[in-house]
Amino acid sequence: MEITEKAPAKLNLCLDTPFRHSDGSPEWSMVMTAVDLADYVQITTHTDSLAICVETNSGFLPCDQRNLAYQAAKLLQRKYKIQEGVSIKIQKNIPVAAGMGGGSADAAAVLRGLNKIWELGLSKAELAKLALSIDSDVPFCVYSTPAHVTGKGEIITPLPKLPQMWIVIAKMKTSVSTPKILRSIDYDTLPHQNVDAVVQAIKNNDPQNLCQHMGNSLEAVTSQRHPNILVLKEKMLKFGADAAVMSGSGPTVFGICKKHSRAQHLYNSLKGFCQNVYLVRPIDLQQSEEH
Repeated sequence: MEITEKAPAKLNLCLDTPFRHSDGSPEWSMVMTAVDLADYVQITTHTDSLAICVETNSGFLPCDQRNLAYQAAKLLQRKYKIQEGVSIKIQKNIPVAAGMGGGSADAAAVLRGLNKIWELGLSKAELAKLALSIDSDVPFCVYSTPAHVTGKGEIITPLPKLPQMWIVIAKMKTSVSTPKILRSIDYDTLPHQNVDAVVQAIKNNDPQNLCQHMGNSLEAVTSQRHPNILVLKEKMLKFGADAAVMSGSGPTVFGICKKHSRAQHLYNSLKGFCQNVYLVRPIDLQQSEEH
C-alpha cells in the first residue's frame, strides 16, 4: 500500500528554555506554527522483507538509521510487530540543518502515514507521545497546528488561528548542529522570553503584540558562533519586517509582515543576499486534513 504525506516546516514564533532536566535535555516553552513550505513523503509498504529503505533528492541527508523518517518507521514496525517492510521517498523542499524541523516533519509524516496504512488507530496524542523518543520537535510536527509546546516537547497545547501575516524565511549558507548549540547553553546568563505574552496575543488576534514579544533564547547562543544571524535580522527589519527572529537553533531567520506588499518587498530584497529565501503563510495541517 502507498500513501503520500505532506510534511510542513515549523517555525518558532517564541522559544524559551527555562532549565535543563537531570537527563541533560532542555525544558521548553515555545510557540510554534507550521508553514506552507513542505517536504512530501511517499510511504510504501511491502511484504517481501522487513527492510526499511529511505531515498531522498537531497545529498545532505543520511538514508540509514540516522534518518529520523527511518527511525519513525522502525519505531512503529517494532512496537506493533508489523511483518512488513517500508520504502520511504522524501522530496526535500525544507532546507537541511536550518532550525525548521525538516527531519522531524518527515518523521511525523511517516508516523501519520503508517498509522493509516497499518490501521493502528492511534490518536494524534498517542502518536505524539511515541514521537518524543525520535526528536523533541516530532510531537509538534505530528499536529502541525499553531501550539504552545512545553515539557521536553511532548506537551502540545493547540492555539487559535494566527493573526493574518506573511512570513519571509531566509537562510544563509551556514549550517548549525542543534546538539552542539544545546550543549553550550549557559543557563545562568541565558536571556528569557515572554512566551505567555505571545500566547495571549494569538488568543486575542493581536498581531502588534505578537510581533512585539516574539523572541528566541537560543539566538544569543547561536549568534556567538554565527554573528551573520544578527546581520540578517537587521537587514530584515531595515527592509520592512514588523518583527524578525531566529527559528529553532538557527541559522534560519524569518521576518513577519502584516502586509503582503511589505513581505514581497522583503523577499525581493533578500534574494541576492541569502542562499534560500521563501515567502510563506502559516498553515494548520490538522484543519486542512479535516476539510
